Amino acid sequence: MSNFIINGLLQSRNPLLTFRRFRGKINIQRPRPPHYERARVLEIIKPYYKKPEFDAPCIDAERLKQSKTVDNPYETIIAREARNWFEHSSLVALLHVNSIKQEDMFKVQVALHRHNISVKVYGKSIMRKAVADTKYEAIMPLFEAKTAIVFSPESQKIKQILNVLKKTPQLVLMGGIVEGRLLSRNEFTAYATMPDLTTVRAQFAAVLESVGGKIVADLQCHQSQLVNMLDAYAKNDSPADKSSVSVTDEKVDS
Repeated sequence: MSNFIINGLLQSRNPLLTFRRFRGKINIQRPRPPHYERARVLEIIKPYYKKPEFDAPCIDAERLKQSKTVDNPYETIIAREARNWFEHSSLVALLHVNSIKQEDMFKVQVALHRHNISVKVYGKSIMRKAVADTKYEAIMPLFEAKTAIVFSPESQKIKQILNVLKKTPQLVLMGGIVEGRLLSRNEFTAYATMPDLTTVRAQFAAVLESVGGKIVADLQCHQSQLVNMLDAYAKNDSPADKSSVSVTDEKVDS
């Protein structure tokens, strides 16, 4: 039984028919043209692709961008608030924000709030709406990364801002706006060493007063010298006159 299973059922047999290609190998580079009926069907079902225009990718990208752009009313409100901060602040500092803990950022905000200084962080789209068509439009390249803005109604608070930034290396000063004028980092720090406007006005008034007093002294110099010389001459001549008068009196008496 086992021999029957092994020899009869499990034994492999060669196929009775073998297929061979007629006329050798198929030429892939120069295939044989199909039959007329088949060629006609292939020509009918051949797909037709429209030739794209030269600037089609740019046009499609612009259309996609316009379709994705949606005017957000909330961003408009925040942008109006940011513009109000810029217009009513005498001192504005622009800070680049590196990796910092929220706890450390809160400490910075508290330290600046004690001096009546506010810290704000706005997104790029909001700042684009806030500074568009204004004199502050030149600061837009600074908002490619995360940027914090420091607002102060008094320009004399620049020293307090620099003192807080010295204790927080995660915040890097990039520039600022003082009295509506855009300043670089070096100009911003140099402005901190300058005295306030009241002191400068007092110094200027003192200089003008000293110049006026010097002019008056120069004009009266020759007159005062002449008076002093005449006074000295009169004092020197008075004893000689008295002696001459006494001598003449003695001669008359004799």
